[in-house]
Amino acid sequence: MAGRLILASKSPRRYELLKQVGLHFDVVHSNIEEENFVRDESPRGHVIRLSEEKARDVGQKCPDSWVLGADTVVYIDGIILGKPKTHEEAVDMLRRLGGQEHSVLTGFSVLNVSKGKGERGAVETAVKMKPLSPVEMEWYVQTGEPFDKAGAYAIQGIGSFMIESIHGSYTNVVGLPLCEVIEMLVRLGAISISERGIQIL
Repeated sequence: MAGRLILASKSPRRYELLKQVGLHFDVVHSNIEEENFVRDESPRGHVIRLSEEKARDVGQKCPDSWVLGADTVVYIDGIILGKPKTHEEAVDMLRRLGGQEHSVLTGFSVLNVSKGKGERGAVETAVKMKPLSPVEMEWYVQTGEPFDKAGAYAIQGIGSFMIESIHGSYTNVVGLPLCEVIEMLVRLGAISISERGIQIL
């Protein structure tokens, strides 16, 4: 896979975001456990570490490729909210977020093992959610949308009805801060942008 870009993620949102800017890439899932928390680790440190672990896991299998790993969390009052596993967890997360401002943080890492090049970063976006009634929370959870989403909602989906405002990158809330990721890929020499579009180097 020399001269290729690989997305080390199962996320259909990240896949669609990269596709919409014209990138050609492969998808190789990493085997890194996302619920792998380290004591006293900051939310920023958590997402950067996991994004790098995902990129390195896939990069070891595909050393000649540029590999992009990412991890997104929602956090509020110092508490990280991952992906809910049950109906009750989803409702509890929405109850915490309703009427409050929270942060969405995505860590991202780009790595090319053969070239010995890599970089990592993180982007944070502030999101304000409207107050939610018990009926609204129950209805939304029953749609099934919250269950593979950090913080139990999708800003690009049905969950958009709950969002009052955002300050920062919208694509970051979806799952990948495109502006910063593309800038990193260009800076590392992974891609070039010309009149013909984006080329993988």
